[in-house]
Amino acid sequence: MAATPDQPTPATPRRKVSRHRGEGQWAVGHFTPLNGNEQFKKDDDGLNVRARIENIYSKAGFDSIDPNDLRGRMRWWGLYTQRKPGIDGGKTAILEPEELDDKYFMLRVRIDGGRLTTDQLRVIGEISHEFGRDTADLTDRQNIQLHWIRIEDVPEIWRRLEAVGLSTTEACGDTPRVILGSPVAGVAENEIIDGTPAIDEINARFIGTKEFSNLPRKFKTAISGSPLLDVAHEINDIAFVGVEHPEHGPGFDLWVGGGLSTNPKIGQRLGAWVPLDEVPDVWAGVIGIFRDYGYRRLRTRARLKFLVADWGAEKFRQILQDEYLKRELTDGPAPEQPLQAWRDHVGVHRQKDGRFYVGFAPRVGRVNGPKLVEIAEVAAAHGSGRLRTTVEQKMIVLDVAEDQVDSLVAGLEALDLRVKPSPFRRGTMACTGIEYCKLAIVETKQRGATLIDELERRIPEFDQPITININGCPNACARIQTADIGLKGQLMLDKDGEQVEGFQVHLGGALGLEAGFGRKVRGLKVTSDELPDYVERVLGRFQEERKDGERFAAWAARASEEALS
Repeated sequence: MAATPDQPTPATPRRKVSRHRGEGQWAVGHFTPLNGNEQFKKDDDGLNVRARIENIYSKAGFDSIDPNDLRGRMRWWGLYTQRKPGIDGGKTAILEPEELDDKYFMLRVRIDGGRLTTDQLRVIGEISHEFGRDTADLTDRQNIQLHWIRIEDVPEIWRRLEAVGLSTTEACGDTPRVILGSPVAGVAENEIIDGTPAIDEINARFIGTKEFSNLPRKFKTAISGSPLLDVAHEINDIAFVGVEHPEHGPGFDLWVGGGLSTNPKIGQRLGAWVPLDEVPDVWAGVIGIFRDYGYRRLRTRARLKFLVADWGAEKFRQILQDEYLKRELTDGPAPEQPLQAWRDHVGVHRQKDGRFYVGFAPRVGRVNGPKLVEIAEVAAAHGSGRLRTTVEQKMIVLDVAEDQVDSLVAGLEALDLRVKPSPFRRGTMACTGIEYCKLAIVETKQRGATLIDELERRIPEFDQPITININGCPNACARIQTADIGLKGQLMLDKDGEQVEGFQVHLGGALGLEAGFGRKVRGLKVTSDELPDYVERVLGRFQEERKDGERFAAWAARASEEALS
């Protein structure tokens, strides 16, 4: 083609040089939004959407909501649209967001450290009954989730929650999510250190502020001084784990970079001992690194675990010290392994003040509004008015006098809340599933409840600790990779060639004793209907083949594929 006056004859063609676009790290000058999420956060901070919810959307209704608020910024206040009823799992990855969205919301109530009063629980139960069609789930992050929430009712719900000291602030979104804490902080006889003051200070200084309200993605925190390692510290972005320093006394061992989903990683120790009063500043330093150096180009790599994996623990600690804390951290010891398998505090346990705490197990975290109110009333009648949620979808009543324990246990059992549950009731968790979640492929909650009933009926003599975690999609909200038996929802063909709901099976995952991810046996899948048969079969082989004192995870690591199939 001939050159025009404005287009000189080209020289010999040069090889095109590709330029790496970077990972969207602010600290190295990559501020240009690289995906839709980064753009809407740049356009307006997620915390600002509350005013629009109160002043516009709650008055004009669902159809008035801006799409970037609806599927983005409203998460900063604990609101996700829920799945429209009747959409099967095969369409989850096919339909557009607006086709999956129902005109109702899931609302997540933030419960830092799992700490609740009976008055607070009663209010949540009343909100569930009045505004949420009696839905309520205890999550494995110590929150309570409600469903069927209308945008018109959100301001009134916030008013009622905040009147009793609760909130939904940054319960979702690219923010510092709820801070996990030992559910028996301050009361357990064997506690190394109580992390509650650090949780409170982090909340007071940082939650709901603009300093950390635009992170690359979510940021999960765990703080516990329990020797039971009771907050799944290994799979949080940051965790402070109670340890006794030989020179400085009780404090916390610092971990960073844990997380699950489709690319699971166990957190790494930085080898640093942190005293209680320094925890908030160290927390701010780590989350500051995530904000400034975290990868923002691809959402799939926008978690802290990827940065930690690329840098390594040594570099991460050095940058934390040099650029954020401006001082050296103290070297410290690793936490000791817990001496028991169960870390959920279920049962009756003596407190350090001579009173008792009583932990109980609903079915897979599923409760409802009236039941929450009844729990509050039973707890108020027998304790001091303090309750806790756990990271295993359980609850605990604190401060029970010895002469009140039997009456409390009877009251809870009458509500089908087991204080001495079977291993199956105690060890089975399930995520929200296709009932409400737009990412899910299969149903989970009812499947988990049915599985518990079936196993209790079929193998009532089974008495070993066992965890069975059921997830409706690959995102691992129910921690499938770290369960004895982890079940990842998927669609599959049954023996007749029909497409049905089923699960890919992970076996032998663990936290605490020997943390690691479950084993996948090639081709091992099971339909939902066949699930009780499969679990009964594999547990039977475990009982036949296990050595004295051997836990399921250890057996699954050495068992033959035939035994696991």
